[in-house]
Amino acid sequence: MEIMDFIDQIKVLAAKIPKLSESIKTEEATKNALVMPLLNILGYNVFDPTEVVPEFTTDYGTKKGEKVDYAIIQGGKPIILIECKNIDADLDKEHASQLFRYFSVSEAKIGILTNGIVYRFYTDIDTPNKMDDKAFLEINLLDIKEPLINELKRFKKESFNIDDLANIACELKYTREIKLILANEINSPSEEFVKYFTKKVNNAPFTQSVREKFTIFTKNALNQFINDRINDRLKLAMSDESLSSNPAEYIQAPNSGESKELPLSDVPNTSPAGILTTGEELEGYYIIKSILRESLDLKRIAIRDKKSYCGVLLDDNNRKPICRMYFNTKQKYLGLFSENKDEEKVPIEDLNCIYNYADKLRNIVNSYDNGRQNMEGTD
Repeated sequence: MEIMDFIDQIKVLAAKIPKLSESIKTEEATKNALVMPLLNILGYNVFDPTEVVPEFTTDYGTKKGEKVDYAIIQGGKPIILIECKNIDADLDKEHASQLFRYFSVSEAKIGILTNGIVYRFYTDIDTPNKMDDKAFLEINLLDIKEPLINELKRFKKESFNIDDLANIACELKYTREIKLILANEINSPSEEFVKYFTKKVNNAPFTQSVREKFTIFTKNALNQFINDRINDRLKLAMSDESLSSNPAEYIQAPNSGESKELPLSDVPNTSPAGILTTGEELEGYYIIKSILRESLDLKRIAIRDKKSYCGVLLDDNNRKPICRMYFNTKQKYLGLFSENKDEEKVPIEDLNCIYNYADKLRNIVNSYDNGRQNMEGTD
């Protein structure tokens, strides 16, 4: 049986959350259904009290017997403290008071506050042995971002190194805070922010009317800049995997409404001219490639768009369909194939659901390759 890689395990756990949340009513249920499985994915044995201690107790001043939900132990000493809240808890309103107190009197250098969906990671960047008020890392399992999941790998039992984390945490914390500031400025530019750009492009006094006008200009410019960067990255990614070299043919590029065209040589498919390959179809294509990346040369995977569906093929061969994406209707479907080429259309709620069919995608590819090897063996 093939072992799933780390990010696939995380995505499988995340995919269960919507259904599990209907049955989770207490903090204890949150721990059992969501927190303990994540600790298990990170490589910690939740049933071994020398590795994971539930209800970890450390006396704090005059307060005796207070408990934090979990402590992860290494070399007989706590290295990570975890405080859990109910799945419905708003972590912005929940104070990690116990975590804060324990952090200063224990040898642990990492504190985690979680409701089973959002995980906030703290350390002592601002003042030694005093837990920071702001997290240096936040993971939301319902909004998975792969770069952050790669940071989560640092907390795996096999790779945990507190010295490395101390350096990384500082960068992550301030990068995260700057990103939050930028997000706020993009959505609602502050006067100081608008004034900075206005002075760069306009010599007129910064009056009320100028401020109002340039607030709109600044917001529009930021959003256009971001869209342009996204489209440039998309063009580069598609160009790297191009299967066509005919620069005379064009299709419409997937973007946020611009009537822009890309040459087919910049798109990783051989679809007929005039058919729109949407951003969702391309995202689905890259998810499928990520599933197959460990067992297959990715250059063998091709995308071919049709009017009614977008197909993913092995070796750009119509006789070797890997799957089909039916994303042009309100209800999305994924077309999966058996070894006999029988197609089953399964409904999916969102693109992350594709990961639930990873085994079937691998199996159909293996069946084609096994068939080819059998044919070669009889030659």
